[in-house]
Amino acid sequence: MNKNKEIGIGFLVGIIANAFGTLLYILLFSDLPIGETFRAAFAQGYLGSLLALGAILNLVAFFIFLRIKRDLRARGVMIATLLTALIILAYKFV
Repeated sequence: MNKNKEIGIGFLVGIIANAFGTLLYILLFSDLPIGETFRAAFAQGYLGSLLALGAILNLVAFFIFLRIKRDLRARGVMIATLLTALIILAYKFV
């Protein structure tokens, strides 16, 4: 398969895993609806922490791809995780 396509698939899996992890965290540990939780996290300055907690599922995807010998897809997940980290960093300084 094409190298860029494999990395793209991994990137997409990383973004989806991060979004799913964030939503799962909100559903399990928040008493507020999803939209209200995001607004409260933004207002109180915890949005970066919320996104970072969601990125924990990227670890699962990363190690699954490594175990099944899909190194390029694991690289895509790592790129998605780094993008999340850069977004959190930008959010903290802006």
